[in-house]
Amino acid sequence: MKRRTALLVLGATAVTATAVGGVLLLGEGRGDADTPGGGDGLPPATATVVRTDLVRSKTVDGTLDFAQRRAVKSAVEGTVTVAAPEGRTLTMGQALYELNDKPVTLLYGPVPMFREMKAGDRGSDVLQLERNLRDLGYGAGLYVDTRYDTGTEAAVKRWQKSLNRETTGRVGRGDVVFQPGPVKVVSADAALADQVGPDTPVLTIASTRPVVRARLDQTDGPLTARDTGVEVTLPSGRTVAGKVAGTVRPEDSADAGGAVAQEGITVEVVLDGGAKAASGEDPTMSASVKFVSEAREGVLAVPVEAVVALRGENGGYGLQIVRGGTSTTVRVETGMTADGLIEVSGPDVREGLKVGVARS
Repeated sequence: MKRRTALLVLGATAVTATAVGGVLLLGEGRGDADTPGGGDGLPPATATVVRTDLVRSKTVDGTLDFAQRRAVKSAVEGTVTVAAPEGRTLTMGQALYELNDKPVTLLYGPVPMFREMKAGDRGSDVLQLERNLRDLGYGAGLYVDTRYDTGTEAAVKRWQKSLNRETTGRVGRGDVVFQPGPVKVVSADAALADQVGPDTPVLTIASTRPVVRARLDQTDGPLTARDTGVEVTLPSGRTVAGKVAGTVRPEDSADAGGAVAQEGITVEVVLDGGAKAASGEDPTMSASVKFVSEAREGVLAVPVEAVVALRGENGGYGLQIVRGGTSTTVRVETGMTADGLIEVSGPDVREGLKVGVARS
């Protein structure tokens, strides 16, 4: 028997004076639960002890989106002369937008553009700039290192000429935007002819990795653990596996109309298979996300109505075992419950036994 704990609790079930609540029947039925009992101490109905899997889960609605939404802000003042097209995927060397009729270029790298780069500079930002110049085809005579030397300056001039920029050999803060990789344009925050200045959002971008965002209650905190496995039913009805990538801020999960996100925890789920998994799906339709709080595999289980409270000093719980025209009560340990079944164990319990069931 293996135990597997994932996230969330679907609702703890309390043990009452006569029964313990909440369990799940997977596969097999409840035996001859409608068999009438006699007046000789036999129960009014019986069920069969089954070996099965018990699962607690919670399913919530979700929406298709892209991971790691973030704003791209202008580093300098200017006029937006080309508005970013929503929904477009951009890669290294392409323009995110144009400012004063000059492209603001997407380059790859983890270090943000925090200064003008020029001959004589050194640093990790110079190294990633040179890597981009090399990968874009401007690497002739360029030695890729952390130094902005004459080779770097010459490569920058060739690149600037291709972009119809002034060939200064320097890279200004407003010339490029560094991002970890390709991006998807989620929305244009500045329209054509808008005046923008430092820290003004121009567009919102995201990675090209599809995700499903789902909102959980504040009490569902354990479900938000990174790498927790989930099951996603996409708008088309296809079911794919996924895992929790983390949570997002309330402002990141607002809808396209700018509505404020509702209270709760917004979880971002990545799909196994990446972009291929979400190919052809309608992003305007809801998906459903099944979070598993706990799972018990291959356990013995009975209907919750079969468990009875034992009287006496030791108390505890038991089952009424029925054999032919007689019955005996045996002590059991109870475990997880789910959808009407409860896990039971003990030296006198085995698969296939008939047990008494109290009628409600």
